[in-house]
Amino acid sequence: MFAKVKSIGLFGMNAYEVGVECSFSRGMSRFDMVGLPDAAVSESRNRVYSAIKNNGFDFPEARMTVNLTPADIRKEGSVYDLPVFIALLLATGQLKADTESCAFIGELSLSGEVRKITGALPMVIKARELGIKQIYLPKENAGESSVVKDIEIYPVTNVIELYAHLIGKKKIEKVDPDTFSEYIEPIDTMLDFADVKGQYQVKRALEIAAAGGHNALMIGPPGSGKSMLAKRLPSILPDMTFQESLEVTKLYSIAGALPENISLIRSRPFRSPHHTISAAALSGGGRIPRPGELSLSHHGVLFLDELPEFPRVSMEAMRQPVEDGVITVSRVSGSLTYPCEVMLVCAMNPCPCGFYGHPTKECTCSKGAPQKYLAKVSGPLLDRLDIHIEVPQVDFQKLSAEEKGESSAEIKKRVNKARAVQTKRFGDTGITCNAKMTPAMTRSICTLGEASKKMLERCFETMGLSARAYDKILRIARTIADLDESETIELQHVTEAVQYRSLDRKFWNN
Repeated sequence: MFAKVKSIGLFGMNAYEVGVECSFSRGMSRFDMVGLPDAAVSESRNRVYSAIKNNGFDFPEARMTVNLTPADIRKEGSVYDLPVFIALLLATGQLKADTESCAFIGELSLSGEVRKITGALPMVIKARELGIKQIYLPKENAGESSVVKDIEIYPVTNVIELYAHLIGKKKIEKVDPDTFSEYIEPIDTMLDFADVKGQYQVKRALEIAAAGGHNALMIGPPGSGKSMLAKRLPSILPDMTFQESLEVTKLYSIAGALPENISLIRSRPFRSPHHTISAAALSGGGRIPRPGELSLSHHGVLFLDELPEFPRVSMEAMRQPVEDGVITVSRVSGSLTYPCEVMLVCAMNPCPCGFYGHPTKECTCSKGAPQKYLAKVSGPLLDRLDIHIEVPQVDFQKLSAEEKGESSAEIKKRVNKARAVQTKRFGDTGITCNAKMTPAMTRSICTLGEASKKMLERCFETMGLSARAYDKILRIARTIADLDESETIELQHVTEAVQYRSLDRKFWNN
């Protein structure tokens, strides 16, 4: 006999329909799986066989063949266990049910439990696009899948439960989106800028960075508060749109990093990998690459503490993705592209000992060590960091003051107002903030007066700025003007923007 059920496969962020065909005939008892299965898919035979035997079903003493279509695409993972199980029961006549409009995804244990899989959200989205009316998946994946409308989602705990549902004996309750919590972290539970003593100039720079989506580098001695400031940055970033939340949730679903009982990630990601991280872990790794730290920071913040300590190859791997907003990873199995529109925030000491230029502590490094230490950061990557800001040591008077600084909520109001101006400015161009402007947009939007042009020309010659740095100064000036609710870029906006390039390599070495 023959039976066929539908399932969904996943390659990177792209899901596709998979047909699971099952046929058996007389002959020596054998169970073959074809259709380019990988090792995990091939092992499905043993899991399905045990699940059938351990739940009171019959496994025929015949030649059994399972084909996964399309046969020219390699199938990966254990997601096909459940559809193979259902197809086998249909083919042997042990299950009589109409599954034409259904899809099945899920891993089986030997006892017949349906276990959690990765990438359920993009699979369910694809199922809806294919016109599938019902999808059966592990109960642990029901939360993330509940954000997809116009498709019935059935959370399955074990195969006996599913069998009873399909024959109409005992129905499984469909997923109710209201029963799953959304990951919305209230601003009052986040780390707050009000806790930061002093550092007014640095907080101003980070406000500008948040308002325009600019990358930033903080440089200062140990204990000056660089990490403390970076960790509070998400509290002033604009709220994500539903589409942005969906994109981030899909990436976390594919990576298997989605928190439990979460249907939709609503807070902007903040990722802070250790400096020993490899280039593959940053960009995405595996035989079929999963999202790396760059992609898991999509629409959020990627914080690199102790930047010069990162391997050179890891830093170089970030150059193009940070600028393009996407990263393409190539392996033998194919090339995959993941989004990575991140706000890159870095921190470093001014020298190996950390006290170069400190007002009270003497630097113990050899002559030329600060320049060599900064040279560990490649010039092109440094050029892509829009804002360079020094973080000085906070004095005792400011640390002991009881008065709190400005709260994140107040700063966020100004950031949201500036972002609203940018959203209106760029319309449907796909550009979301000033930092993402194309060179052509920069020239047309960031026009300068004569006095501003002359001042910027002097800075360009003195500091040895690159063409990229010139564009970034214009974009930062545009963001400062937006925060000031100014339609035109004034001289003071350009002057402040130039200050944030004071650590440009040529200037530093001079």
